[in-house]
Amino acid sequence: MYKGKKVIVVLPAYNAALTLEKTYQEIPFDLVDEVILCDDASKDNTSDLARSIGIRHVIVHPVNKGYGGNQKSLYNKALELGGDIIIMLHPDYQYTPKLIPAMVNIIGEDLYPVVLGSRILGKGALNGGMPLYKYVSNRFLTFVQNLLVNYKLSEYHTGYRAFSRKVLETINFNSNSDDFVFDNEMLSQIIFNKFHIAEVTCPTKYFEEASSINFTRSMRYGLGVLRVSLNHLLQRWKLTNLDMYKRMEPSANKTGAAVSHSE
Repeated sequence: MYKGKKVIVVLPAYNAALTLEKTYQEIPFDLVDEVILCDDASKDNTSDLARSIGIRHVIVHPVNKGYGGNQKSLYNKALELGGDIIIMLHPDYQYTPKLIPAMVNIIGEDLYPVVLGSRILGKGALNGGMPLYKYVSNRFLTFVQNLLVNYKLSEYHTGYRAFSRKVLETINFNSNSDDFVFDNEMLSQIIFNKFHIAEVTCPTKYFEEASSINFTRSMRYGLGVLRVSLNHLLQRWKLTNLDMYKRMEPSANKTGAAVSHSE
């Protein structure tokens, strides 16, 4: 709890058994009230391990819904549980939980409603093991996105994010893709709805157990990012009217689509 605001950490998990406990142990539970894990049909014992280490809210997808589908289940559950500050943390230990207090403070003090953990601020990305092709594509895509969406971020591709309740209740995230481009669609919606975004420097950690998409998936993701940015531009110029940019009523995202889960 932070000044009366309920803090929830959500963990989108797929085959995370090797790194889940290490990630969970570093969560600052003096601030965090609840943890929700969504197991997207893992082939290992991720969900069983989650329960054994004390995670009370474990959602299990019987079939793999994808990274975006995983997040939809998590955010809908976080809103249902009354979360005021919701932090998405990958359970593969690629992002350090030690930044959670800074992210909570920024949102809790009403400085910004969205915080991103940026791997690009500073010079740590390549030193932390980010593959060169990913670094180059990250810089190129971010440059193009900043132009098309009329904003300025150091990167749009981090998976470490924190949101106020108002943001998740306003944007139509349930209409987004179930794949990796979901993250970019969310940022496009956030910027279109005029929510301001803060960035904090996040150490980069690439290692064998950390999840990462391959080159082919990266190329497909990159094309999806460009599509989202072009759609954002057309929407901003009022040349199209996409459902994903419609503002939601405060209760519209509380339940979302039906989710198969066990707790």
